[in-house]
This record gives sequence, C-alpha cells and structure tokens, in this order.
Amino acid sequence: MESLAQLEALCERLYNSQDSAERAHAENALKCFSVNTDYISQCQYILDNASTPYSLMLASSSLLKQVTDHSLSLQLRLDIRNYLINYLATRGPLPQFVNASLIQLLCRVTKFGWFDDDRFREVVKEATDFLSQASKEHYEIGLKILNQLVSEMNQPNSGLPSTNHRRVACSFRDQSLFQIFQISLTSLSQLKNDVTSRLQELALSLSLKCLSFDFVGTSIDESSEEFGTIQIPSSWRPVLEDPSTLQIFFDYYAITTSPRSKEALECLVRLASVRRSLFTNDAARSKFLAHLMTGTKEILQTGRGLADHDNYHEYCRLLGRFRVNYQLSELVNVEGYSDWIQLVAEFTLKSLQSWQWASSSVYYLLGLWSRLVTSVPYLKGEAPSLLDEFVPKITEGFITSRFNSVQAGFTDDEDPLDNVELLQDQLDCFPYLCRFQYQSSSFYIINTMEPILQSYTERARLQTADNNELAVIEAKLSWIVHIIAAILKIKQSTGCSVESQEVLDAELSARVLQLINVTDSGLHSQRYGELSKQRLDRAILTFFQHFRKSYVGDQAVHSSKLYARLSELLGLSDHLLLLNVIVSKIATNLKCYTESEEVINHTLSLFLELASGYMTGKLLLKLDAIKFIVANHTREHFPFLEEYRSSRSRTTFYYTIGWLIFMEDSPVKFKSSMEPLLQVFLRLETTPDSMFRTDAVKYALIGLMRDLRGIAMATNSRRTYGLLFDWLYPAHMPLLLKGISHWTDTPEVTTPLLKFMAEFVLNKAQRLTFDSSSPNGILLFREVSKVIVAYGTRILSLPNVADIYGYKYKGIWICLTILSRALAGNYVNFGVFELYGDRALSDALDIALKMTLSIPLADILAFRKLTRAYFAFLEVLFSSHIVFVLNLDTNTFMHIVGSLESGLKGLDTNISSQCASAVDNLAAYYFNNITMGEVPTSPTAINLARHIADCPNLFPEILKTLFEIVLFEDCGNQWSLSRPMLSLTIISEQIFSDLKAQILASQPVDQHQRLALCFDKLMADVTRSLDSKNRDKFTQNLTVFRHEFRVK
Repeated sequence: MESLAQLEALCERLYNSQDSAERAHAENALKCFSVNTDYISQCQYILDNASTPYSLMLASSSLLKQVTDHSLSLQLRLDIRNYLINYLATRGPLPQFVNASLIQLLCRVTKFGWFDDDRFREVVKEATDFLSQASKEHYEIGLKILNQLVSEMNQPNSGLPSTNHRRVACSFRDQSLFQIFQISLTSLSQLKNDVTSRLQELALSLSLKCLSFDFVGTSIDESSEEFGTIQIPSSWRPVLEDPSTLQIFFDYYAITTSPRSKEALECLVRLASVRRSLFTNDAARSKFLAHLMTGTKEILQTGRGLADHDNYHEYCRLLGRFRVNYQLSELVNVEGYSDWIQLVAEFTLKSLQSWQWASSSVYYLLGLWSRLVTSVPYLKGEAPSLLDEFVPKITEGFITSRFNSVQAGFTDDEDPLDNVELLQDQLDCFPYLCRFQYQSSSFYIINTMEPILQSYTERARLQTADNNELAVIEAKLSWIVHIIAAILKIKQSTGCSVESQEVLDAELSARVLQLINVTDSGLHSQRYGELSKQRLDRAILTFFQHFRKSYVGDQAVHSSKLYARLSELLGLSDHLLLLNVIVSKIATNLKCYTESEEVINHTLSLFLELASGYMTGKLLLKLDAIKFIVANHTREHFPFLEEYRSSRSRTTFYYTIGWLIFMEDSPVKFKSSMEPLLQVFLRLETTPDSMFRTDAVKYALIGLMRDLRGIAMATNSRRTYGLLFDWLYPAHMPLLLKGISHWTDTPEVTTPLLKFMAEFVLNKAQRLTFDSSSPNGILLFREVSKVIVAYGTRILSLPNVADIYGYKYKGIWICLTILSRALAGNYVNFGVFELYGDRALSDALDIALKMTLSIPLADILAFRKLTRAYFAFLEVLFSSHIVFVLNLDTNTFMHIVGSLESGLKGLDTNISSQCASAVDNLAAYYFNNITMGEVPTSPTAINLARHIADCPNLFPEILKTLFEIVLFEDCGNQWSLSRPMLSLTIISEQIFSDLKAQILASQPVDQHQRLALCFDKLMADVTRSLDSKNRDKFTQNLTVFRHEFRVK
C-alpha cells in the first residue's frame, strides 16, 4: 500500500461499491491484512491514523480474523487487548458498526486467552470502569462490552474446539456471569428514569443474555419456542429470591414500549423457568410464584401493552411457563388464585375470539389449560381449582372461533387445514380440555355437528348448490373431524371410567362415519376438484389414522363398549366391519381423485399403514374390496395411475399391493396379481424400435418402472424375492436395456428405471440368497453391467446442459449406487468373471470410473446425494476391488486418493468414515505387500510402489490431515479415523517422526516438552502389525493422546 489515502479508497469500494467486480478486486487487494500475521502492526497504524469508518472497520475485522484463525503469541494478544481498551476509552465517538466490531474483537481476544493469563479475566472490571465514567458514551461502551462478552462466551467459535469452548464458558459462568447480571440489575435501577431508551435497551438486553446463558452446556436451540427449566447456579439464589429482581422487569414492562417491553417479558419468561431446587425452601418458591401471579394479574387487569403483537405473544409464553414449571396444587394455594384464573380464562376466550391476530400465541394458553386439567386428579386439599367453571367455556370458545374463522374466510395460501401435520400438532393440547368434562364437551360437539351434517346431507340430494356455501360447510366439518381425530388420538385420560369414555368415543366416531356415507354421494361426488372437499377428505383420513391406532388391529384393545355402541348406532359390531369402511373410503379416494396429490398421498400412506401392520394386514386379506384392488390395479379402475403428476405415488401404491400379495405364500396368486404389469411389458416389448420414442411408450415405461420398484421394495425374504426374480429374468430384462438405450437423454425415464435397478440389486434382509448351484447372482450382475454400460457410454457422449445435475449427475449417482450395492451384496463370486474371460465386471468398473472422472470434484462435493454415492462406491472399490484401483495410471490414482482426502475433511461423519476405511485398505495393502513383503513381485504391488514413488507426499499428507482432524476438530468418528492412522504410521517411521516435528512446530514453545511426551505415549505398547489387538490398543492410546494434547 503506497499510502493511507489509497487504502481508504479501497475500503470505501469494498464496503460500498455496487459493482461486484470492483468489490472482488478490493477484497483481493486487502486480503493480506486478515491472512498474513505480519500485517498486524499495519492494522494498528490504520486504527491510529485513518479517518474513514470503513478503513477502521477493515482493520478491526482483519484483526478479528487473525485472532480467530492464528495462534498469536501471548504478549501480542495482551498488547491488542490493552490497546483496544485504551482506544475505546479515548478515541471519542465512532460509528456504531466500528464500535461493535472493535468490542467483538476485544471479547474474542478475551475468550481465546481466558486460560493463558489472568489479565484477560479482568475485562469485567475494565467494563465497570467505563460505567463509572461521567459520560453517557462511556456508559454505553461499558454495557456493550458486557453484552458482547456474554454472547461471545455463550457462542461456540470455529477457531476453538468445542471442549475448549465449554471449559472457557464454565469458568466464565463461575467467575464473572453473576457479577455481570448484578451489574445489569443495578444499571436497570439507575436508568429507570432515563428517557434515552438506548441505555435501557442495552441493560435489558444484558439481563436477558445472562438469563439465557447456556449454564450446563446443553446448547438450547434458541430458534425453538420451548426450552426446559433453566439451571441457574445456586450462588444466584439471594438475588432471585429478592422481590426487587422480579419487580424491576414488571416495572420496565410497564414504563417502556416494544421492543424494550418485550425484552422485559422475555426476562420474566426465563425467570419463571428457574429450576425448583434453586429456592431455599417451598415457602420461598411460593412467594416467588405469588409475585409472578400478581405481576401477570396486574397486566391482565390493566391490559397494558397487550395491543402490541410482540408483547402479546411473549405474554402468552409467560403464562405458558406456569404450565411447565408449577403444579396446579401450588397455584391453587396462592392467595388470589381465583381472580388470576378467572382473568386468564377471560384472556383466553378473548384471544380465541381474535383468532387470526393471535393464532400463533393461543397454543401457549391452550397448553397451560391442558396441563391444569391433567393435574386435577392429583389435586389434594380443599382449595377449589375452579376449572369446572372455565374449561367448558374455553372448549366451546375454541370450536366457535374455528367456525368464525371459516366464516370470515382465509385466503387459500394460509388456511390451517392445508397443513395436516402442523394442524394435529397444534391440536395436541385441546383434547385434554375436551376429555376433562367429556360428557358435556362431546354433546356440545355433537350438537354443533348435527345441523351442519344435516344440511350437508340435504345438499347431496340437490342438482346444484352454491359452491361458496358448500365450501364453508365443508370447512366447518373438516375442523370438527380434526378435533374428533385429536380426541381419539389421546385415547382416554385418567380420572374417569374408561367405559363411559369409550361410549362417548363411539358417539363422536359414529357422526364421522355417518359423514363418510354422505361425502361421496349425490352432488358431493362431483366436487373432487374443490379444495374444501379435499381438506375434508384429508381430515377424514386423519380421523381413520387415529381411530385405527386406538381401536383396530395390532396395538388396539378390542373394546366391547365402543363396538357395542357403534353396533346400535350404525350396525358396525367389530373391527373387521370397520376396516371395511376404511378400505372402501381408501378405494373411493383412489378411484375418484386424479388431480389432488395431497389426498392421494395421504390415502396411500393410510393404506400402507394398514397393510404393513401384522394383524391389520391379515385382516385386510379377508375383505372383498382388497381382493378387488389386488386383482385389478389398472388405470381403468384407478385413474390416478394415468395422471403423470401422481406417478411418484405409484411406487407407494405398488409397495402396499406388494405387501398384500406376499402376505400369502402363493406363487399362483403372485402371477395372477402381476397380470396387469405383464400386459404392459408385452405391449412395450412388441413395440418396434421406430415407435419406441413416443409419448405413449415414455409414460408407460415410467409407470412400469415405478410400479416394479414398489413391488421390489415389498420383497423382504428369499422366497418373495425369488418370485419376482423368476418372473422378470430372463424374459423381461431386455426391455430395461432397450429403455435405457433409447431414452438416455430423458432423465424422466432413466431415473425411475435406474432406481428400480438400485432396489432390485439391494440385498436387504438377505433376500438375494440363491442356491449354491444357482448362477442367478452372476446372471443378475451381468444384467446390471449391461444397463450401467449402456447408460454410461451414452450419457458421457451427450453435451452438458444448464441443469447438469438433473440431466447427468443424478443418473450417474444412481448408477454408482447400483454398482456399490451389487459389489457389496455378497451374492456374486467376482473371481469367476476374470477366470472365464467375461468382461461384465471390468466393463462396469471402467464405465463407472469414466462417469466419476467426468464430474469435477467440486461438483461431486457440492451435491449431497452425489457425494454419498461417490464415496460409498470408493469404499466398496477399495475394500473388494483394490487391484482395479492400483492398476490405473498414476494421475487417475492420485485424483481418486486426493478425493478421499477431501471426503475426510468434510462435515459428514458417515462419509469421512467411508473415506477412512478406503484409506485404511490402501495403506494396509501397501504395508502387507511392500513394507513387510520381500521385493514386490505382483504387478499390482509394483504399480502401487510406482505410484507412491511418483508422489512421495501422498501418505504423509493424508496422515497429517487425519491428525489435524483428530487433534483440532470435534470428530464424532474417532474410532474410524484411528484405523488408517495406524496403517499409515507403521508404513514408515520417518513419515511419523516428520509429522510429529511439524505438529510440535505449530504449537507454542513452552508446550513442546509436554506434547512430545504425549506423542511418545501414543505409540506405547503398539507393535508394527495390523492385527486387531494391536489396532484396538492404538485406538485406546489415541483417545488418551487426544485428550491430553488438547488440555491447555
């Protein structure tokens, strides 16, 4: 840099330029400041002399990167720390972003040096000095330092292993955090009358950060709304038992506006979640609870601040915390409970009425009520809970509010009925309220539902009806059905007779079953395209799912009372008859819905649940409807099979049908059930080549492959797989080859075809076990080889397109998966191929290698599924076919082994374990055949020796990478990584001693002696062999070594 002015101009461009090329150029020119440690003094010069905020920002952010990424000497870090404190105190006003960056730097230096020197720990005292200055600017800087310090200590950093982070955080928690919390409370008291909100905001935010600290290292997910009790240390007890602590936050809520009032409530939410054992005794805890109840009661009486949405939401969370942390028996005994519960009930009812405004907050309130209700049976003593009075009103209020919301109308993109899973989560708490006084709740639901059901039934008989009016009726029915489904989901609640509850379950279920008789009749049978009708049918499917779990099949208790009552009402006297109703509805949906993917998928998932249950599956086979489906699964009967958009659903459909077919041990039944698919095969096989590229063939082929994949997924035993294999091979295999050859350039066809193949060759549950005299395993691999070679040779000759993943990479990764599964399936003796001069194996490996080499490594690592398939393939290759790898040319060999090193460095432990296994196989081969062997004689060993001679750094580099991962990162697969580390270490003692010297050189000099001892212990009692006992010894030593090395 020739001059400061030039630098300032570059910084201006870096942070302000609209032109990305200009920004990139500036970034490149200024990179040295953050990468090269020699530039640290220049950063200080910039801070002292530059005038523009952007150049100050560059200096500060560069120093931050240096401190995080490099091991700087202790004296230098102390100098930076002292310089920053002085700079912040004397420099005068700076722009907010520069200030924030400098304070972050100060806190990072403090955290990283926490155990290196006691002076780093004096930062709280330094911040307090800022607070005692007269000027507001200094006061603000002091609060900002403390805010940032607590955040920094609570957040893991990339430059610090997580074990070190926890040690620093725990030490900080024990030494400084309580003092900082007290400072925040003192500041809040002092600033109460201060109108400048900025300082109040900082003091509140500091309290919240202290209370949100990760006290016990459980790393709470801050984005989630819920957290458990807060494990505040016992030393904080006097401050928390002091009433002024709670009161200051209630006061701040009263005197400030959002966002400060919301932060005050957030602090109260945290305080309401403090662990029980913190308090001296129950009396102290009751006093704390009474204070919380009084404070929340006053807010309800005045309604202050609740018109603000953020405050309102946070206040509902605060009420919700009563559910988590306090028992009903404790609440009831607090003076003023009756006023409090009445106000909470009125607040809940009001919230339900203004549903759309409060929708996300209401669930906290319902959660509180459901917890209170479930505690009633355990309530002892005389004090009345008053729940009998309020809960029925809330139950009715909830249902009324849902109806009103339907009447008001949602715009289609935000209707809660659309997201069934989310809706059922939201309805989790509500059934407890219904079952609390089940008799009155269920009659209320029935009385509400009957007139709606009546008018819905009448409209079925009309020729035409008002669509909007019908949509509203269907939406109301959907809500009621979802509510009944949610009630059935929790089965019975304690405290009242099971039999009476079952009778009421039957009453409610009967109304839904009556509705089902109507939904597909008359006028309604023409409305499958309407969204409201689809929502109703999905609600009915949800009802069936919950009803089945409680009352049909495997887990269910065959309840006499429920079926006795259903028999009286509808003539359904046992669960077989009820299953018939469910299956009829499934069949109707599959016949009538062609457009709606959601309904089809939901119906199929219910169908699969029934078929895959052991008992329900057996029962299904007795039903005529099921016999019909299994025999006639054609597009004439189920038009959704015709619909291309639903073609993914076909796999699930045929998976279910496969379950049902294979449940009976009957080859005859299998053949007759496969007749519809056989017709498709025959039609396609007789299509001449000239006609094979038509749309009709395309869609028939896609459908057939998806169907076959479903059937293949359902084969879980040697017997069932054998039926499918004999049906397909050899007669129909040529069609697969023809399909892949004609349609290589159309992923819509090749993807389902290859995915079927990947399923077909997967040896799950040992289903691919052929007789010892059977050549089927070898014949199957030949087919695999033909398909892969046909696809690979053609796809490689096609030009690249914009969506290269969809066009090429997806097919390639599925091919690699097919090959990996076939190679690792243990049903082919691969030695046979070379013995008899059959090129099936070598051709498949050649083309697979060409396909992988055609993809840049950066792309392989960028697409998750491709990454997984690639490394799984390499693992199989190195474990079973290492000769193939070693016979490659040196460049290709180096590329493959280099990619293993990239995989080791990746974040996915599964992949790094696969790479470790591949490296271990390679190193073990070298050790056994070259290090320990005589002069290498086999051509393969000679090749490997040549590769390594051409690139002597290969093994040392990989070993260095492995050591760095184990020592400096948090790896969850240390056992897997230890295996190649031993193999590489014993190949050559020179490699290990060089690496040891390198690692020691990167550490501070005063640590060298201790670390050298650690290295000596690592190889203690480890011999120069790869037997399993020696490997286990090394793995144990490595665990100790890692622990001792990382202790600072």
